[in-house]
Amino acid sequence: MGKLLSKIFGNREMRILMLGLDAAGKTTVLYKLKLGQSVTTIPTVGFNVETVSYKNVKFNVWDVGGQDKIRPLWRHYYAGTQGLIFVVDCADRDRIDEARQELHRIINDRLMKEAIILIFANKQDLPDAMKPHEVQEKLGLTRIRDRNCHKAIFSSIANPDLPIKPQGFA
Repeated sequence: MGKLLSKIFGNREMRILMLGLDAAGKTTVLYKLKLGQSVTTIPTVGFNVETVSYKNVKFNVWDVGGQDKIRPLWRHYYAGTQGLIFVVDCADRDRIDEARQELHRIINDRLMKEAIILIFANKQDLPDAMKPHEVQEKLGLTRIRDRNCHKAIFSSIANPDLPIKPQGFA
């Protein structure tokens, strides 16, 4: 039945941009989505792009480095983006305000107004990690209005599976 529906309606493609501060776990999340397992990564200078298929949707996921010198280049990836995965390191309390500023800068850009927003509260398994309600408060997520915004709690290393599938975008 699924193959028949795919033939009738065709396959969709979505462009997803994965952003967040450096060391938030973006690349680990990307390869967990792609391969279903954690892999060893190095800091991303530039970007990684992978296609992740789910049901009849192909997600072209762009994982862009989060170092402060690279962040001004993020806006060059906004055009045509249909979904944003913003990855937050819940154990990095010292930089949560910086993460909030970057998140709001992204979602307030006119090119990102239509993008679906998915917040990955990553590294929940680490000592002193912020709880989901604290992350939501610190990021100002309750102030995001008129946007399709989803939150997911996740530890890319400790959890064997993602708590969500890409259906937030499908």
